[in-house]
Amino acid sequence: VDLSTPLKPRGKQTLKIGWSFAILHRDAMWSRGGYEHFTDSDTYTYFLAQWFPRMAAYTDYASWQHKQFIGRGEFTLEFGNYDVSLTVPADHVVSATGELTNAAEVLTSTQRERLAEARRADKPVFIVTPQEAQQNEAQRASGTRTWRFVAENVRDFAWASSRKFIWDAMVHEQPQGKHRQVMAMSFYPNEAEPIWSKYSTEAVVHTMEVYSRFSFPYPYPTAQSVNTWKLGGMEYPMITFNGYRPEPVQEKERESLLEETPDVTYDRATKHRLIGVIIHEIGHIYFPMTVNSDERRWTWMDEGLNSFLQYLAELEWEEDFFNYHNQASPLDRIRGYMISPMQVPVMSDADSILQIGPNAYTKPAAALVVLRETVLGRELFDFALREYARRWRFKRPTPADFFRTMEDASAVDLDWFWRGWFYTTDHVDIDLAQVREYKVSTKDPHIERPAQRALVEAREPEPIAQLRNRQEGRETRVQRRPQLQDFYNEQDQYTVTNKDINDYQSYLESLESWEREVLDKAIAAEVYAYFVDFRNVGGLLSPLPLKLTYQDGSEESMLIPAEVWRKNTEQVTKLLILPGQLAELELDPLQQTADTDRNNNYYPRRILPSRLELFKQERESRNLMKENYTQLKGKTDADDGSDVPLDAVQD
Repeated sequence: VDLSTPLKPRGKQTLKIGWSFAILHRDAMWSRGGYEHFTDSDTYTYFLAQWFPRMAAYTDYASWQHKQFIGRGEFTLEFGNYDVSLTVPADHVVSATGELTNAAEVLTSTQRERLAEARRADKPVFIVTPQEAQQNEAQRASGTRTWRFVAENVRDFAWASSRKFIWDAMVHEQPQGKHRQVMAMSFYPNEAEPIWSKYSTEAVVHTMEVYSRFSFPYPYPTAQSVNTWKLGGMEYPMITFNGYRPEPVQEKERESLLEETPDVTYDRATKHRLIGVIIHEIGHIYFPMTVNSDERRWTWMDEGLNSFLQYLAELEWEEDFFNYHNQASPLDRIRGYMISPMQVPVMSDADSILQIGPNAYTKPAAALVVLRETVLGRELFDFALREYARRWRFKRPTPADFFRTMEDASAVDLDWFWRGWFYTTDHVDIDLAQVREYKVSTKDPHIERPAQRALVEAREPEPIAQLRNRQEGRETRVQRRPQLQDFYNEQDQYTVTNKDINDYQSYLESLESWEREVLDKAIAAEVYAYFVDFRNVGGLLSPLPLKLTYQDGSEESMLIPAEVWRKNTEQVTKLLILPGQLAELELDPLQQTADTDRNNNYYPRRILPSRLELFKQERESRNLMKENYTQLKGKTDADDGSDVPLDAVQD
């Protein structure tokens, strides 16, 4: 819109725009918003996003942000205040960005009482029950109602509406926040039960608890999760659209199942993906809905940072989260991408990324895990991240702002880390190439000469021809004719001589008292010196976490910081002074650096076990809930042949 006169600072311009929006069938065409049709009941849910004309952003780094949207990088937006009235069928329940301001006009007295109860509740309270939602579907009320929502200082507005919606809510208390009580709410159809009423709102509250600890108190009065599609999720201020539902038991499956089998079941993957997507999308209300980064240019700034915090929140939900595929950590999931020819730098433009998931989500998340757990440590990292979030909430940071803040707040130079993880396609592959062992020499010939003999014998085996001569029973001439033996047949080059003893005494007498004290302490301590050679095969610099296993079976952990590479980024030798003799060194034993090749992480080298499958198999996701009700064939130890649920015979 070209204004007739320039808009001055703190000036005001009012625009009136007539517009319309075609609501898409979500299954027919992928979109951020649309509708879902439930054919069994001929009912619908509607979820509207990116549905009205919005102000383009103007930045000091790119001028007007009017690059066309072609499916990847989302719009970067300006903050504003919204006052929106939505007129919908009278039996619809509406969820939207903001706070409902006319509850008395659209909710029954019972619903308002339940909402008040939810503000005091420590567990979800139904505002609209599953039974009431079913009645709404069946009755089809006539007429309309207008729901009014007000939202302050948000960068977008989205909403959802359906007569199918169940609605539950509970309060999230945050005494330090602008909004000391936040209403956590979920909206979903009966088809999403029982998993949504059990997990959705609890996951919303859990997200705010964890994210607020790593950033700032949740900045808005409501946080909502709406079930709008089968898979995935999408975020908007105060409202998120999330997928995943349980699986109805098909009639053809009934023959193999017990009579008490529930009508719907869900597998572990569905449970964890539902919780995970809600954490992820509610987390986006922090990044980028509050810390207003630009996904069009730097997708990782909201997706990568948010995926990292999602991972931390999932670990705080329950241990072994997502353990069904044994790749819960971003460090495990990213290795294949980091050595793939499809990799491009994380700092690539959104529309230039070949594989958006690994590049914008997983690799930045893995980088931040390494930065927190291995490079900076939790105390420094957590303080720096909170400082970044505090400085840049309701502002528009660039990557440089993130990098500078993390370095400023931690007081650690991280240039090498940003360059490697975000600007290159290098990967972590450190080769623990060689280890050389030394002991402090006592200078005592009675100790050192035998030690020299043992060292040479260990390094230089007996000549194979001589060994086989002896095995064949072949005698030497000197063995056959003993008269040929002399002094040198009885003494070898390591025999202690009088000169050796005299030289040792002279050496001791030449030492100052403090030098003699140092020597005696070093000998008494029986320390070992090891020169450890590391080679940087992958190019990406990394700290060096080590596990040291001694000959007596004891173990020790050690972390060599990444600064060890500062003078040579290709190879480095580290001196270790240790209190005992090593049996083995292992690099990155906890797999905390995203090292792509573990075969070269051991000294001496190990043979790593694996399995050889004779037949190609597809990955299987087990629905244990359904399998639990599969009829048993034949007798078990627990009964006389009758069918019993599996949980009766195994715990």
